[in-house]
Order: sequence, then C-alpha cells, then structure tokens
Amino acid sequence: MSNFLSLNKLYAQLPGNQFTEDSVGMGHFNIIKVEDLIIEGKAKHTSYSRRSFFKVSLIEGDCVIHYADRSIAVNGHALVFTNPIVPYKWEIVSKKQHGYVCVFTEAFFNRHTPIKDYPVFGSAENAVVLLNSEQFTYFKELFIKMDAELQSDYTYKYDFLKNLLLEVIHEAQKLQPETGITVAASNAAERIAILFADLLERQFTIENSNDVVLLKSASDFAEKLNLHVNHLNKALKEATGQTTSQLIKARILQEAKVLLKTTNWTIAEIAACLGFDEPNHFSLFFKAKTNLTPGTFRKSN
Repeated sequence: MSNFLSLNKLYAQLPGNQFTEDSVGMGHFNIIKVEDLIIEGKAKHTSYSRRSFFKVSLIEGDCVIHYADRSIAVNGHALVFTNPIVPYKWEIVSKKQHGYVCVFTEAFFNRHTPIKDYPVFGSAENAVVLLNSEQFTYFKELFIKMDAELQSDYTYKYDFLKNLLLEVIHEAQKLQPETGITVAASNAAERIAILFADLLERQFTIENSNDVVLLKSASDFAEKLNLHVNHLNKALKEATGQTTSQLIKARILQEAKVLLKTTNWTIAEIAACLGFDEPNHFSLFFKAKTNLTPGTFRKSN
C-alpha cells in the first residue's frame, strides 16, 4: 500500500504551523506556502503517497507531477488538484519553487456540491492545469486573498473562503476543454452512461491487497444496472463511442499502472485485486495493452 499522509503528519513537518480542527464544525481549511514544503531543493514527500485531505496547489517552477498513471511536466506555472483517493508524487526539477497550497477536508464543502464530483478532482486528465504568466497572476491573487481572509475575524469568513475556492476550481475548469460525459444527461443513453461510469469508478477504491474488483464483465454491470447487456452496450457506444468491455479494460489498465507504480505488492496480488484468476492472465492482458510486462513497467517507473 502507498504511504498515507494525514493532516497531523503534514503540520508536524511545517515550521510554525500547528494543526487544529476547526472549532465551528465546518471542516479544515488552510493556506500554506510552497516554500515551506521544500527542504534543500527537494519536496518533503518524494515518494508516492495518499493524503487524508484535498489539495489545490498553485506552483511556480519546473517540476513533474506523478499522478495516478500519468506524469505531467510543469515548466513555469500550474494549478494541481489532488484528492484523498489517488496517490501522487511531486518531483522538483528547478531550485526555484514558489506558490501556495490550499488544503481542506471534504467536510469543508458540506454545504456545496460534493467536492469529489468536480472534474478537476475526478481524474488524472483534469488534475494538472498548465498556466501562462497572466493566468498565474490571476490565481495567485485569489490565493493571497484566501490567505488574508483566513487571518481575518470576519464572522462569515468560511462561507467567503468556500466561494473563493470555488472560483479557483471553476476558473481552472474553464481553462480546460470539455471532456467525458456531461453531468446533466440529455437522453437515456447518457443517463445510462453516467450510472455505468459511477458504478465502474466505485470498483477502484483499492486501498489494500485484499480488496477485489467484483464487477469484471459487461454482463456483471448490466445485471447490476438491471439492463440487458445489449442495451447497455448500445447506450455506452452511443454516449461514449466505446463498448462496455473497452471501458472496463481501459479502467483496469489505468488502475494496474497506478498499483504497479505506487505499491510494493506482488504481481500476483495486483492481478487478484483486479479480478484476474491467474497472474499470467494479467501479465498477458497488460503486455497486450502496453507492449511491456508488468515487471518491466514497474522497473521503468
């Protein structure tokens, strides 16, 4: 299992910061300078790890964000959105690293749309938003405003902070092309696709080597959704352009890459988690999709 960083552990390594739960029951929220997360040109957490909190990072400098099965190079400026489910690693390239980090818990958003439902927190494709200098300045002003408001004695400051954070999230999402299935389904096929996507994603909260994917085939999902398998295939093909099996296999492959990169589990353990009866079946599947064996992929990462 990948390392797990709690808020207590985070604050224990920061100069002059003491972790305290919010006294009004609104969840935790704080702004931290990127410089405080670095020791001698290196990030304090250089191995893959999951956090117990959500994080929005405004970064200035050259680095590589290793998130899920992706590695995204940042040359200049970026916003990075991470959630408690997906392990990731921050690799520093240049000595110059500046910016701000906003850390908060899901409870902080208990009066809003569930935070995990926003696209920037939902997938690796949307997690890193590269910025130009003008965009970086715009977001930097928002982070400075949040930091200043956090120190104020305004009675409703946490409501205001939520609005400022939502502005960061929405402005970042507006910089990205629309991808995936829209939340507001316009027809039956899209509604089925949304239900399928939600059910598929819930299969992959794999946190230890005893977790096992239970729904492995198109018929498994069709039965769970109370649909005929042909109806499910037709709806998904119409809404996404892919078959049920293609979508399942793509998600299994993504999770396989994550587990190979972020855990020390054996190939057999990973194969079992992903629903393969035999390790060699998993190896054949992985090589057919990547031209690499699981072992070779792990060594190269």
